[in-house]
Parts: sequence; C-alpha cells; structure tokens
Amino acid sequence: MDATLVRSLLDPAVLFFFFGLFAAAVRSNLEVPPAIAKFFSLYLLMSIGFKGGVSLAQTGFTSSMLLALGAALTLAFVIPAYSYAILRRRLNAFDAAAVAATYGSVSAVTFIAANSFIEQQGVMPGGYMSAALVLMESPAVLMAVVLANHARQTGTQPGTIPKEDVSMKNILHEAFTDGAQLLLLGSLLIGVLTGEHGKKVLDPFTGMIQKGILAFFLLEMGLLVGRRFRDIDKSSRGFIALFGLVAPPVNAALAASLAHLLGLPLGDAFILCVLAASASYIVVPAVVRHAIPEANAGLYFSMALVVTFPFNIAVGIPLYFAVLKMVW
Repeated sequence: MDATLVRSLLDPAVLFFFFGLFAAAVRSNLEVPPAIAKFFSLYLLMSIGFKGGVSLAQTGFTSSMLLALGAALTLAFVIPAYSYAILRRRLNAFDAAAVAATYGSVSAVTFIAANSFIEQQGVMPGGYMSAALVLMESPAVLMAVVLANHARQTGTQPGTIPKEDVSMKNILHEAFTDGAQLLLLGSLLIGVLTGEHGKKVLDPFTGMIQKGILAFFLLEMGLLVGRRFRDIDKSSRGFIALFGLVAPPVNAALAASLAHLLGLPLGDAFILCVLAASASYIVVPAVVRHAIPEANAGLYFSMALVVTFPFNIAVGIPLYFAVLKMVW
C-alpha cells in the first residue's frame, strides 16, 4: 500500500471520522451538539478562507491564478453536463438533474480536509483555490434548474405537475449569499487585505488549533454518515454505491488532465482534482430541494454524503495526490 495512503488513514482527524462511523454503527448515543458542530464548520471555512487570502496577498495575481480559476469554472459546467447525460439513462429527468448538480458542485468539508492533507506533504496550493471553491458551487445548480424547467415545459417526464419556472435571480441570490459561501469569500477578502500582519494577529487561532477542530468536526461527520446510511432504501444502494464510487476518480482524472494541459503547479492541480471529485451535500441540496421539489432528496443527499464523502476522505485524497506526484 502506498505510504501516502497509509499516513492518511492513520491521520488522527481521519481516524476520528472512522470512530464516528463505528459509534453510529453500534447505535451509541454519542453526539456533537448541533450548535457546536455548526461553529466548527464556520470556523474551518473562516480559517481556510483567511489563510487562502493571506497566501494570495503574498503571491499576488498571477497567470497561474487565472488558469486555475478558468479550469475550475470549465469543470463546473462540464461535469454536471456529462453526468446528466449518463444519469438520465437510469433516472427520471428531475432526479438526474439533481444528482448531476450535486456532483457538479463541490464539498467545502472535503476541500478543508484536502488543504490540511497537502500542508502535511509540504506542498502549498495557491490561495486563490479558495475562490475556485466558490466559483464551482453555482454553475451546476443553475444547469440543473434549467434542465428541470425544460422537463416541465416539454412534458418529457411523465406525471409532471405543472409548476412555474424557478426564478434564476432567486437561485443566484441563494447560491451566492449562502452563509458558508459568504463567510469563505469574506474571510478570503480579509486575508488579502491584512496579509502577513493579519496572519500574525490571528495565529494560533487560524493555525495551531485547526487540526484539532477538524478532528472533532470529522467525528461529527462520521456520526452523521453512519446514521444516514440506515435511511437509504436497500433497492437503491447498488446504484448509489456504483455512481458514488466511480464518479469521484473519473472527475478527478478529468481535472488532472486539464491541470496538466494548462501547466498548473502540483498544489493547484491537487486541489482542483479534489474539488472536481467532491459532491455537495450542504449548499446544493438546500437549493435544489426548493428549486426541483420533484426530485428525490434522499437519493442525491445520500449519494454525496454516505458514499462519495467517505470515499474521498479515506481513499480519494491520498490517492489523487499519489497519482499526481508521479506525473508532476
């Protein structure tokens, strides 16, 4: 087994995630209070965004930044488009659009874990990759809403209930003003404005304690994943597992090819791969739930949270880095 993969699996934060899975499996009453779990999530987003902004202030605006953000935006349109075409062979139009949006978008928690991982490898991605996270969140949702509206208007989905088109203005507003996204953007901007001075002021709050909070947060995620698994319809588990496990490495390979073509540095390429491989189980479900009510929320939420998220945390992140290291 690759040494990078072994070290990742033995990382305390990842082990706490598995411990959470175990606690849920034995039906323990262990739990992290929701308010504290939310604080941990907000803290991690603020820390990552701020450190990314400080890094961006140090490096400035470069051609690598423009290429990386352009690649991220390209993937944000390509992944949901081809995912929908594949999913439509098995699912109805609304479920296919919702799942495509979920996998075309990104997971902030996976992004945070990837940043923590790559820092341990001594490789630093550009601070602008935090902006890439935000850029990749919304295009997939917009595409899904357009596809769902098309299905309603053309009657391609039997049994469709007439429904007015969802306002794109409202979708854009909800996507870009979501608390998590807004905090990430705000922290990134503050990091850019304060630079090295700001880093010294907030250290060790944004540095030394981050790993401990990440471990506690992944413990809570392990508990959530373990308990959600029992809610999945047994008849759907085969398809959920297949797509949820195959899509991440395929999307990561697509991102790696694009990064190599553009000549992106290793750190940027790795984060781009992780973003492409991840699936949103927070922002996208919150928006799609209202924009495409005909879709089965249990399907796309379970695929992202119960299958793809654990795969990326335990196997995907170290695997993508190990493969990239051999190529770069």
